[in-house]
Amino acid sequence: MPFVEISAKEIDKNAISLISQEWALVTAGSSDKFNMMTASWGFLGEMWGKDCAIAMIRPQRYTLEFINNSDYFTLSFYGDNKVVHKVCGSKSGRDIDKAKESGLVPIFDNGAVYFEQAELVIVCKKLYASQIEKESFIDKECLKWYPDNDFHKMFVGEIVKVLKKA
Repeated sequence: MPFVEISAKEIDKNAISLISQEWALVTAGSSDKFNMMTASWGFLGEMWGKDCAIAMIRPQRYTLEFINNSDYFTLSFYGDNKVVHKVCGSKSGRDIDKAKESGLVPIFDNGAVYFEQAELVIVCKKLYASQIEKESFIDKECLKWYPDNDFHKMFVGEIVKVLKKA
């Protein structure tokens, strides 16, 4: 089933539910080499007068290497289908070919990578990156999510394309 391009403001799902309940695959790289990971944390909204998404990546994730070295990252969503997350959320691309293992068919689109099976794809051009720092937490209760001090790196990306299954 082909994709149709829509604007970010035409996404018809609640952003909080989309990320926290459906989960996303965060993907970056090139046709030569790419990686993806499951994410249930992130944001969609407006920053600096642009429609933006924020992806949060822990330092031990293999995907971080790809996002650091790419101009683009994608967030792709699969509705209630959590099958892809069984592989992409539990295995490392350092050890296996996650696309092959999960049956995902990659699409390479002008520096962005996403998958044919997605219901919704958000293509983002990196604008800003920042390391989350322990000292910056005002509510220290949030530190419970970091027992190993493996603080996320935050990537803000301008949403340059949104694709929805037709």
